[in-house]
Amino acid sequence: MQTNELQGVLKGQKIAYFSMEIGLTSQIPTYAGGLGTLAGDAIRSSADLNLPLVAVTLISKRNYFKQKLDVNGRQTEQPNDWEPERLLTLLPNEVTMYIEERAVKVRAWLYVYQSAIGGAVPVLFLDTDFDANTPQDREISFYLYGGDERYRLKQEAVLGFGGVRMLDAVGFHVRKYHMNEGHSSFLAVELMHKHNLDEAKVKELCIFTTHTPVEAGHDRFSYDLIRDVLQAADLSLLKKYGGDERLNMTRLALNLSNYINGVAKRHQEISSKMFTGYEIHAITNGVHSYTWTGEQYRKLFDKYLPGWTIEPELLAKVDLISDGEIWQAHQQQKQVLIDFANQTSNAQLDPEVFTLGFARRATEYKRATLLFSNLDRLRTISKGNKFQAIFAGKAHPRDEGGKRLIEQIYTYARQLGGDVNIVYLENYDMDIAAKMIGGVDVWLNTPMRPMEASGTSGMKAAHNGVMNFSVLDGWWIEGWIENLTGWAIGPHPKENLDDATCFAKETEDLYNKLEYIIVPTFYNRRDEWIQLMKNSIGKTAYYFNSHRMMRRYVTEAYL
Repeated sequence: MQTNELQGVLKGQKIAYFSMEIGLTSQIPTYAGGLGTLAGDAIRSSADLNLPLVAVTLISKRNYFKQKLDVNGRQTEQPNDWEPERLLTLLPNEVTMYIEERAVKVRAWLYVYQSAIGGAVPVLFLDTDFDANTPQDREISFYLYGGDERYRLKQEAVLGFGGVRMLDAVGFHVRKYHMNEGHSSFLAVELMHKHNLDEAKVKELCIFTTHTPVEAGHDRFSYDLIRDVLQAADLSLLKKYGGDERLNMTRLALNLSNYINGVAKRHQEISSKMFTGYEIHAITNGVHSYTWTGEQYRKLFDKYLPGWTIEPELLAKVDLISDGEIWQAHQQQKQVLIDFANQTSNAQLDPEVFTLGFARRATEYKRATLLFSNLDRLRTISKGNKFQAIFAGKAHPRDEGGKRLIEQIYTYARQLGGDVNIVYLENYDMDIAAKMIGGVDVWLNTPMRPMEASGTSGMKAAHNGVMNFSVLDGWWIEGWIENLTGWAIGPHPKENLDDATCFAKETEDLYNKLEYIIVPTFYNRRDEWIQLMKNSIGKTAYYFNSHRMMRRYVTEAYL
């Protein structure tokens, strides 16, 4: 990068957006799932809206992993190294940290995300893989969510402490620091030292967004481990703000931020109960409209709704587009997905058959197998009106329960035989996600309540006229209008039911609505179906987008 180009992205005061993972493109594979793709969408919208953002993350040179599935659905993880120098620019700046009493050098790669409509957001990818460091220190920036607790602590120290120092070293002038989840909470400790332990000053600088509605999902580290890894750490300071028994990274962020938010209204309610005594706001997530709208729909929106890329609210006028054009665009995108699935999975999917889509990180609370609770019922439904389903998603290498879920889906697919065609796509990434949300007929989501903080894949599907069929959790509570934008699975969150009753209602809804409402409407009442597609765009996508989300952050947190 030329000096003048670097100077261009340094101008003015910035909002520093910290995230352990950022998903900008499949060619920069520094993301594992929803948190990373959300961060990518925040960056894209910030560039479109000319917001003064700079993002900080880790380079994750060994990526998450490349998923291989055998004929029985057993997952193995293969390295998926990539070469940052092909896409990023290594900056000359270097900062030093002390980890396990060793001086660790941190450098940064720069990627400037350029909006098609003018703006730009610089992204710093922190890296420890240099000759000056020991082999074990070079590995700190290798594996996203890899290794043990010690490895995770080292990574979070590099992100938080190292990230603040790198911004200063490069020459960025930061007015606010936004912690996207607790992984980067050490940045607030670095700011405490930088500002002479002025708590009020640091809180004024910090914004914290929590994404995890369950206690087990919040990082905690023992002080013995911190003493061993970060000898220079001020334990009294960490205990004051992060907890006496163990360092809770979420508590650290909560106690040193003036603005705190959850990522959906329901998530805000749950977080307020989990963390009493804090004022927690709600800014419901959104997705980058242009990125997640398929090519055929982009053409239609450009023709009938000019300006929609910068003002997604214009999607509310989707009724200007004829039914025939809406249907044709969907069928073209569906054909792309079906062709891809058939070619890569040796499947025999039919583009004329109603198609469900389900793609999530493969972990137990997402309940990818809920659809298969009653195989006989599925056979009955498909005899009346044929349907098929496409699944995808990686299990974390250490999540044995998640791996078993994938194997179970393979087993169910064999048991259903020719009655219901089930396909599981290998090595789910942003490119496959775009094909799926743009090509299925209905997007299925079945998390165990209340463990879905927000979820964003259903918002992406809505941009492509795909209806949501989901448990009422996360964002869907806000987007759901029964029989207009999609359908609910199971009871409303306000119903206080035991687990067994709740499960019974969920499976009853799942099968009854599929058999008597959803699939028959698709085949027999095409006009009604296309109106539902338009509703999904005009009543869901118009609002659940990251332009609206980032404008909320600007007015509520950044200014």
